[in-house]
Amino acid sequence: MDRAILVYTTYPALVEAEQAGRALVERGLAACANILPGMVSIYGWQGQIERSEEVVMLVKTRAGLEGEVCAAVKEMHSYDTPAVLVLPVGHVDPDYHAWIVAQTKR
Repeated sequence: MDRAILVYTTYPALVEAEQAGRALVERGLAACANILPGMVSIYGWQGQIERSEEVVMLVKTRAGLEGEVCAAVKEMHSYDTPAVLVLPVGHVDPDYHAWIVAQTKR
């Protein structure tokens, strides 16, 4: 069974996150993209401490598509170095898992 994973990434704007999330779902790479606006990020970048307002996106997919999903996120992203983190899922309801698999079959 192909286990469920979450891919975490951030975007500078809601519109960009929505476009990327829709494309991932349309391509069958994701069952769902949850977009959470209103995050503030504090981080080091090129020797400076930066503050940015960002949008979080959590992509629900399966481990067999991890490489394709990560590559697609980077391809569509406006950041030079986007955050792309793969988070394993410890447990998922069997019915929900079946839905993820069904949505990501191509």
